Amino acid sequence: MTKGTDAHAADSHEMIRVHGARVNNLKDVSVEIPKRRLTVFTGVSGSGKSSLVFGTIAAESQRLINETYSAFVQGFMPTLARPEVDVLDGLTTAIIVDQQRLGADPRSTVGTATDANAMLRILFSRLAAPHIGPPSAYAFNVASVQASGAIKVDKGTRRAEKVTFSRTGGMCPRCEGRGAVTDIDLTQLYDDSKSLREGALTIPGYSVDGWYGRIYTGCGFFDPDKPIAKFTKRELHDLLHKEPTKIKVEGINLTYEGLIPKIQKSFLSKDVDSLQPHVRAFVERAVTFTVCPDCEGTRLNEGARTSKIDGVSIADACAMQITDLADWVRGLDDPSVAPLLTALGHSLDSFVEIGLGYLSLDRPSGTLSGGEAQRVKMIRHLGSSLTDVTYVFDEPTTGLHPHDIQRMNGLLLRLRDKGNTVLVVEHKPETIAIADHVVDLGPGAGTGGGAVCFEGTVEGLRASDTVTGRHLDDRASVKETVREPKGALEIRGADANNLRGVDVDIPLGVLVAVTGVAGSGKSSLVHGSVPEGEGVISVDQGAIKGSRRSNPATYTGLLDPIRKAFAKANGVKPALFSANSEGACPTCNGVGVVFTDLAMMAGVATTCEECEGRRFQSAVLEYRLGGRDISEVLAMPVSEAEAFFAEGEARIPAAHRILTRLSDVGLGYLTLGQPLTTLSGGERQRLKLATHMGDKGGVYVLDEPTAGLHLADVEQLLGLLDRLVDSGKSVIVVEHHQAVMAHADWIIDLGPGAGHDGGRVVFEGTPAELVADRSTLTGQHLAQYVGE
Repeated sequence: MTKGTDAHAADSHEMIRVHGARVNNLKDVSVEIPKRRLTVFTGVSGSGKSSLVFGTIAAESQRLINETYSAFVQGFMPTLARPEVDVLDGLTTAIIVDQQRLGADPRSTVGTATDANAMLRILFSRLAAPHIGPPSAYAFNVASVQASGAIKVDKGTRRAEKVTFSRTGGMCPRCEGRGAVTDIDLTQLYDDSKSLREGALTIPGYSVDGWYGRIYTGCGFFDPDKPIAKFTKRELHDLLHKEPTKIKVEGINLTYEGLIPKIQKSFLSKDVDSLQPHVRAFVERAVTFTVCPDCEGTRLNEGARTSKIDGVSIADACAMQITDLADWVRGLDDPSVAPLLTALGHSLDSFVEIGLGYLSLDRPSGTLSGGEAQRVKMIRHLGSSLTDVTYVFDEPTTGLHPHDIQRMNGLLLRLRDKGNTVLVVEHKPETIAIADHVVDLGPGAGTGGGAVCFEGTVEGLRASDTVTGRHLDDRASVKETVREPKGALEIRGADANNLRGVDVDIPLGVLVAVTGVAGSGKSSLVHGSVPEGEGVISVDQGAIKGSRRSNPATYTGLLDPIRKAFAKANGVKPALFSANSEGACPTCNGVGVVFTDLAMMAGVATTCEECEGRRFQSAVLEYRLGGRDISEVLAMPVSEAEAFFAEGEARIPAAHRILTRLSDVGLGYLTLGQPLTTLSGGERQRLKLATHMGDKGGVYVLDEPTAGLHLADVEQLLGLLDRLVDSGKSVIVVEHHQAVMAHADWIIDLGPGAGHDGGRVVFEGTPAELVADRSTLTGQHLAQYVGE
């Protein structure tokens, strides 16, 4: 369309304008982002990319959308404060596709997280024989129900009339659609030589003085002073299995139920990894999960398992690798469901196209990696008919082999070409190269970042003198000499997931890179076969358990020596310097913000007025160490704190050691008091690595340590890995980054493809041999990367 003098006013809104953004470390940032284009945001880790894209643009878009709902509905939605920004113009609806793990509900699978499972159920309800009912009859999340009633009110007169209601579901009645049954070891629940009043119950939270302990001692179903070993059969049944019964304890009406149903509801209905550490340890001790003997892990009842299309049940279809399932669907030909088969085929082809063809639909969604979860979310949007929306991606190439990055780039461009604005936070040069517009933030991280260093085209970025521009064409060269191994870790017959009886010797005392396309079996080999335990330290990208009160200082153990030093210098007790203990501000209980519940409207979080967000009582802030109070210490970045605790009055060797390790892993920009909930996946992994570097381990297993690292920081990470190896450790990294492959002493390449096309060792040797060999996908991409 050519714009003449009579151009329509509606066509003039071609930009998303941001003026004066001050979220987190942003320093009055102003940018103009073109709509319906692909914009990539670059910059070192911690430079403010996420603060601008997620914390400002996407957050405000979501907040404005939430405000269109009724006040009642808003009461059930998360509270979003308005970002600190002067002007935000030209926003469109934002769809955030991040790396948060998909809900780890035991009944959530790849199929239920996308539309594929729903379409399969409709297909089976139409074509399968014997016919067992509607689509819900094939759903493992729907239970079969039958009920009958006998009352009907007709114009004021009551007439009894028998009404029956039935719903056919596919849920296996024994395991309730979970595919696994639990067996509880009773010796871990109680000590039968004691009575309840003597503290027989050994379940976390069931102490004698606790609320649950008082319910069990005061329920009246058994004598609380009698040892459990002397209970009659009836009493033991009431203690363990009694169905919910109304009782009165200490004048309060309650519902009593046996220990086992109580544990199943409170602990076992949740994802084990989301439980608190002491509860998780109890569950792992007391409960064994075994495949359900009735449904054999398929989650479905007998009717759903025996209803088949061409000899294939819905359980068989969901267990197939998606590439095979797509072929099977293409082989079906029935005019009555032709549109459904086309839609299902498209959905399954999207999986293959996005590089997830190796998954199966029955894979639990909680077991996907961050990158896999992000790509599963993408599938929902690829077939979407929405246009003119803003898609926001957080490092979509995480966990992708260079071979798969080209496909991801194609998908991002397809979303753009449908008329959408695509915003991508990314470090990989292959994805930066396809941008229409680049915004480079920096120049440093944390307080040293938060400014726009460059805005323009990729060519302009290359020519600019910014950190990203200088490192954009960095290419590592293959090592001329490699270290000699000091022995080997033997793996024989590894067959976890898709591995096919792999025999491999992992050399020790050197840097080993395990490579291969996504889904080739790298993590299965390393995490499934390298025994956890004596001397093996495994550092993955899993979320660090912790609340908004947890921060790098508490997680690494750094705060303990600091608190003790403050206490010693001021002659008071250490508990005063904890925001979770005696030193906490009484108004906000040491959280720093006050939550105001506005009944049916969205609640509001405001900075606590008394402590101004510092989290401590004012009296505590009068105590100083080296001229700083405890809140000023927690506000310091790691690099500043490292110098502060190195000498003078504030010299604390124990704290300095931990801070040096944090600097070594590239986290010098993090402030000591930054909530852990705000860290990215790569930052979490490096924080774990820093914590474990002081351990006595001999073998370190790292899962993609370069995730979320800027090109400039990769060099620093390689230096750290070298130092670990030179100090006598063995380092095994699962990695896609070519710079790490080139730097390794030994490469184990898995493949040749993903899923059942992978699971074999296709190359073992030095990086130079892999480049010369070029027989594998990894070899070809590495050769291209090092320019040979």
